Amino acid sequence: MMDHLAKTQGNVFATDAILATLMCCTRSVNSWDIIVQRVGNKLFFDKRDNSDFDLLTVSETANEPPQDEGNSFNSPRNLAMEATYINHNFSQQCLRMGGERYKFPNPNPFVEEDMDKSEVASVAYRYRHWKLGDDIDLIVRCEHDGVMTGANGEVSFVNIKTLNEWDSRYCNGVDWRQKLDSQRGAVLATELKNNSYKLARWTCCAMLAGSEYLKLGYVSRYHVKDSARHVILGTQQFKPNEFASQINLSMENAWGILRCVIDICRKLDEGKYLILKDPNKQVIRVYSLPDGTFSSDEEEEEEEDEEDEEEEDEEN
Repeated sequence: MMDHLAKTQGNVFATDAILATLMCCTRSVNSWDIIVQRVGNKLFFDKRDNSDFDLLTVSETANEPPQDEGNSFNSPRNLAMEATYINHNFSQQCLRMGGERYKFPNPNPFVEEDMDKSEVASVAYRYRHWKLGDDIDLIVRCEHDGVMTGANGEVSFVNIKTLNEWDSRYCNGVDWRQKLDSQRGAVLATELKNNSYKLARWTCCAMLAGSEYLKLGYVSRYHVKDSARHVILGTQQFKPNEFASQINLSMENAWGILRCVIDICRKLDEGKYLILKDPNKQVIRVYSLPDGTFSSDEEEEEEEDEEDEEEEDEEN
């Protein structure tokens, strides 16, 4: 779908997760990277294959972020793997099973005909278009995790995310099992402090997608030393624009950051570049990459097909 759109409209292409990363970058602490490729007057933002881009950070913005190393289940990477696993499963468990699914006009572009559709995670993709000034046509692939039907039959789209408690000693001593029902505000305030960047990204993604609601699940370990079993303690639902105000996320500022990044990238020569968040400073850097760097197998196959077509044309 993105390839089709690139041939017909738009000159900047990205996913909601990539744009949210850039738009909320002032809150990030850990390092991350994004690939940007300029082809003619078009820009394509993408993530590296097999990178940790999709892993959810845990307590990234806390005063004392996780410091365990090696194979400890409380090491930053293992906590990220755990949080990502929980988030994926919770988003599916919130959906009604066995009933008729809400369907968009076009099928899921990532589901092939020979795949068992019942085993594919339920998610909807929406392609949205923004004009940033007179010269930038932005095409974004956004995601919805589910839909809700109101009393009058109106449909509302929902983004579903999960906050997870891994050790209450590292959450300002707020034990979710004891405080979630009586002091939910205190629990959320602690999460806003410890996971400011993650929550801002989720909110930004929901607003980019046009979702009417952002649903947060509170999930805790069954036992503090067991990272494999978890318990759902509660849920909370927000309207993304109201939640953005609550967490001091200015979308005007976020769009300004994105426009600045796009303007910088449009001034680059044709080629592939790496946008890297400096691991030690609140700075993002742009590095030029040699041809073929971080190319996926699909890109290499497409290039080979194009070369074969050119050879056939020359022979004819």
